Amino acid sequence: MCILFFKFDPRPVSKNAYRLILAANRDEFYLRPSKSADFWDSGNEILSGLDMEEGKEGGTWLGISKKGKMAALTNYMQPKIDKNAKGRGALVTNFLTAELDSYSYLKKVASEGHLYNGFNLIAADLNTIKGDVIYYYGNKGDPEPVCLNPGIYGLSNSLLDTPWKKLQFGKQLFTDVVKHSQDLTKEDLVQELIKVMNNQDPQLPDPAIEDQGKDYILPILNKYAAICVRCPNYGTRTNTVILVDAEGHVTFTERTMLNADVDQWKTSTYQFKLQL
Repeated sequence: MCILFFKFDPRPVSKNAYRLILAANRDEFYLRPSKSADFWDSGNEILSGLDMEEGKEGGTWLGISKKGKMAALTNYMQPKIDKNAKGRGALVTNFLTAELDSYSYLKKVASEGHLYNGFNLIAADLNTIKGDVIYYYGNKGDPEPVCLNPGIYGLSNSLLDTPWKKLQFGKQLFTDVVKHSQDLTKEDLVQELIKVMNNQDPQLPDPAIEDQGKDYILPILNKYAAICVRCPNYGTRTNTVILVDAEGHVTFTERTMLNADVDQWKTSTYQFKLQL
């Protein structure tokens, strides 16, 4: 399970406003090998955490480059997965390292969507001069990538803005914070968003999540009904906040679990300006 919310405003009126505010959770087995967020490519231009699971090394769930490419991935909840399907984490790293724009890349991915288990992919070109563009594609939804209009969006383990209760609840909490984003310092805004992403109030009952997960045992499914998931050995192990201001300054903050211990966390912040 994973969940993310983002506000997209490519041409903010105020210099104090943000073009992009994104807050995301990565839910995963606590012992799955991973690297914390850092610049990892040869040119020191791409920033993300990395999956280090054997056979899936180098994949990621969320990343951004100094050239303004950003991508985020969630899995689509399905009870039966094909163990021989292609690894989904490469969908983000391939975009971040490719020369293709977001639409062309997602168009290519859409033509190969059947080779993967269910997923959702957000791909963005953040360009201070030309304006920002964000596209969405889910291989369980429309066959073509969708260009997103300015607005606030939520994505979990169903299609974009599917009305799961936890998604609607989290989207409202997120909206309440970003409404006041210009009144907060950058540091306070990040902390308020991280607080949203650590809300553990289960949003039950939820017929929509139960219908999609009808082949799961209900008590297990109910564990997933909060923004922040806490199960034995599995749950939310990374919070990420990305801010991009009107002039292209990026602030990337990651709070990640250490040693598979829910009481040990490390927070790292990276700041840079888009190279445009």
